[in-house]
Amino acid sequence: MTILYRDHLIESDRGVIENILESTTMFTHEQLCVALGMVDENLIQGNISGYHFLLAEDDKGNILGYTCFGPFACIPNSYDLYWIAVRNVLQDKGIGKNLVKKTQRVIAKLGGDRIYIETSSRATYAPTREFYLRAGFRKEEVFEDFYSSGDDKIVYFKRLPLEKST
Repeated sequence: MTILYRDHLIESDRGVIENILESTTMFTHEQLCVALGMVDENLIQGNISGYHFLLAEDDKGNILGYTCFGPFACIPNSYDLYWIAVRNVLQDKGIGKNLVKKTQRVIAKLGGDRIYIETSSRATYAPTREFYLRAGFRKEEVFEDFYSSGDDKIVYFKRLPLEKST
């Protein structure tokens, strides 16, 4: 399968992204609202919103997965990878891995050299945490009972190599 990458949203992407997020069965209604709020902000303001997107599409234009990321305000060169989601039936096929690699390249071109990701300690997120470790992120910090009692926030970190100027 040929995968193409697109770094901008169009209006019709909103419903597809919602469908992808729902297909994973991982996110609460509130989390979906947050993710779609980022989509809406980007559709209105573009990248000035602080939310950048990278979409993986097949050669027919079907969105397979996406990332949403953005710079930390007032912290130079640091980016947060807010969302990564791949359609449920397409997981474990390398799409997420390639999305993260391509996202890292985009962040580096934007001047970023540090990426942070946060996730839950709930058992359902164990594959997600393993994915981040395999992608070269390290567990940086744990905030106990952050989301709720017994549900810690785990922050992962990765330093990117500096982009060489040509």
